[in-house]
Order: sequence, then structure tokens, then C-alpha cells
Amino acid sequence: MSGLITLTTDFGLDDAYVAAMKGVILSINPKATIVDVCHAVQPQNIAQAAFIISASYQYFPQGTIHIVVVDPGVGTERRAVLLVTPSAFFIAPDNGVLSYIIEESALEADEQALSIGEGETELRWGLQAVALTNPHFWRHPVSATFHGRDIFAPVAAYLSLGTAVADFGDLIYSLFTFPFSRPQIKQIKGEGVLTGHVIHIDHFGNLITNFRRQDLPRGKLFIEVAGHIIDGVSESYAEADELLAIIGSSGNLEVSLKNGSAARLIQAKIGSEVSITRL
Repeated sequence: MSGLITLTTDFGLDDAYVAAMKGVILSINPKATIVDVCHAVQPQNIAQAAFIISASYQYFPQGTIHIVVVDPGVGTERRAVLLVTPSAFFIAPDNGVLSYIIEESALEADEQALSIGEGETELRWGLQAVALTNPHFWRHPVSATFHGRDIFAPVAAYLSLGTAVADFGDLIYSLFTFPFSRPQIKQIKGEGVLTGHVIHIDHFGNLITNFRRQDLPRGKLFIEVAGHIIDGVSESYAEADELLAIIGSSGNLEVSLKNGSAARLIQAKIGSEVSITRL
């Protein structure tokens, strides 16, 4: 079992929350290695955290344990879960923050994620999950407002020491996911236009879309977002002085502004429509 544990939260660095989680982990496994992925997720922004962990986890060694704590439902009946994939472990609230992880597993299997109602997605493709119901592996007393410290952190530490997944709680067969919008073809003025959306805006103001490299048609392309049209897909930021489209490090199409913020310039937001036409 890997002793490498990552943390992704919306806690910021102005308070003691992150340090408290690290202290709990190290008290149980002093040899654990802890890596901060991001603590600047916007408060309660589950979708942002979901994208950040999905864009980073694959670069860690096999068997890394990832804790994701963006948890506006803390203290409610929402489940705390441990998701096991062929490459990693994820400990998080069952609130959709693992949506991209589950979706990517479906895409790798060339299948459609199967919704079973009420936002629940059936787990297949080598995925396994348990609800964290065994209090033996929790810190006590458990705060109603800080499950990151009292449930997620100790579970990760015990997991890193080799505790069996089944010991943490009850096997479950689905997790909550938020709905995905994949690029679709729309008929606009008699022409087929490929449409998608902005799904993330990064620190630089780049608009990351749900178009993956393999979604793009061949040939000369025009990309439109928020009333602005971009001619073609660039290979680097240096190719244009204004707005440009580029395949970013995530493998998704981005709309960017050299030395500036595309989001601020064109006032685009998460959910803004992006359309692609071919000459």
C-alpha cells in the first residue's frame, strides 16, 4: 500500500484546517508522505474540485491515496466514501466531487456512464466503493463540521498502513455524480455545428472546455465563445496576440489570451456555450 496521500480542499491556507488534517495523518502513520494538490478551490465549489483532482491524479504513482474535501453537506446524511480504481484510491464526500473520475473510467472502457436515477451512477469498469461506516477508523469525538479531520484523514492514514478496504465500511454499488454535457451537433441555419461548454476556468483565466482532442473535426476550424470567433487551433500561446484556441495540458480545448485572462476579456463563465464549425 502506498504511503503517499494527497489533499485537495477549499480550506485555504489562512486557517489551521489543513495542518490539522496532516497532523491526524502523521499521528497514525508518521512515515506518510503528504502532497498538497490544491487548497484554493472556491468555497463549496464541488465542480471545480472535481476537475482539479481529475486533472492531477494520473500523474501520481500507482496506489496513491487522494483525499478530496469540498463538503457543503458535512454533518448531513450524505455518505463519506472510499472509491477504489485500478490506479488510485479516493476518499471524499459522496456529493459529485468524484464525477470526472467515474466518467473517465467509462470513457476508457468506451462506454456511457449508467445513471440509475436521483443522480446516482452505477459503478463498473473495475471501480469499487465502500461507505465509511466503521467508526473504529475515525477520530473521536467526530466534529459535525470537520469530517476532513475526523473521518477522511484517519481513514487515509489507516489505508496507507495496509488496512483492507472492506474493513472501512459497507460495499456500495453507485455514487452520486453531477450530469455531464458532452459535445453535441446542433443544426444552426442548416449547418451542423459542434457545441460544447466551458467546464473550468483556471488561475490564468483560460477557459477549459469539454472538447477533448479526439472530439475535434479535421480541417480548418472556427471556435466561437461569448460572441468572439477564433480562427483555428494554435500549437502554442506565442502564435497569437489576441484570443486563441489551444489543446491544453489537460487534453481539452482551451480558449486563452496571451499574457492575459480570456475569462475577464470576454466575460465568459463556466457553462458558457462554445461552438465549433468547419470550413
